[in-house]
Amino acid sequence: MQTQKRYPRAFSFEFFPPKTAEGMEKLRATWKQLAQLKPKFFSCTYGAGGSTRDRTLETVLEIRSAGHTAAPHISCVGATRADIAATLDLYKAKGIRHIVALRGDLPSGAASAGELRHANELVAFIRERTGDHFNIEVACYPEFHPQARSPQDDLRNFKRKMDTGANSAITQYFFNAESYFRFVDDCEALKITAPIVPGIMPIGNFSQLARFSDACGAEIPRWLRLRMQGFGDDTASIRSLGLDVVTELCDRLLSAGAPGLHFYTMNQAGPTSTIWQRLGI
Repeated sequence: MQTQKRYPRAFSFEFFPPKTAEGMEKLRATWKQLAQLKPKFFSCTYGAGGSTRDRTLETVLEIRSAGHTAAPHISCVGATRADIAATLDLYKAKGIRHIVALRGDLPSGAASAGELRHANELVAFIRERTGDHFNIEVACYPEFHPQARSPQDDLRNFKRKMDTGANSAITQYFFNAESYFRFVDDCEALKITAPIVPGIMPIGNFSQLARFSDACGAEIPRWLRLRMQGFGDDTASIRSLGLDVVTELCDRLLSAGAPGLHFYTMNQAGPTSTIWQRLGI
């Protein structure tokens, strides 16, 4: 994994768009606190089928108005080419030049998967429509996408996204550093040389994390799951062990040459800030 060291470290923080005014106030306090850490960019997720597009854009524009770089997500499942083109045109009109392009999830009850079925088709469409206007981030999966037919198939899918015009990638979160190292080696064997930034999930609410992980295919090591379950409702012990585990993971990744870290903040500043301070970044 030595070749990833050639990229300058880039740190970023991800939020989801709040549904309420109270949630927006809490997020405002969060991003203002995290902005003091001077990340390369913030990103904001995009609900199934583009259901949060307006709130995603509102969040991004507010962060940008304070002088920070912010990247909205965009997804293609459940959308037409016209829908996606309209979103791209809107992002361009607002001066946005950095986006995270994902396949996305089909909204509950939706009848159609849309005209673009895969993220590589979305990346191709963005490049066809907007040329080099956007810096495009895509997702990748060190422990492999839960719907992939095989690890080899998942790697080929990732290569298609990169070959179609993505600039860099952010991984799904993981807790086993070896899965990331092996994934990067496999990518380099396929001549994928763009930055692959580890996605980091701080551990606060373990029951919530377990549900997320079961749904997205991120593996929680058995020892960690059992230790966390053994704490029951002892949130202080859960958070303490979570901070230790995730800080150690981040330190190992950076020491081995990972080109930065992308924190899935869950709209909370505390855990990410504490990990950051422990790392001495």
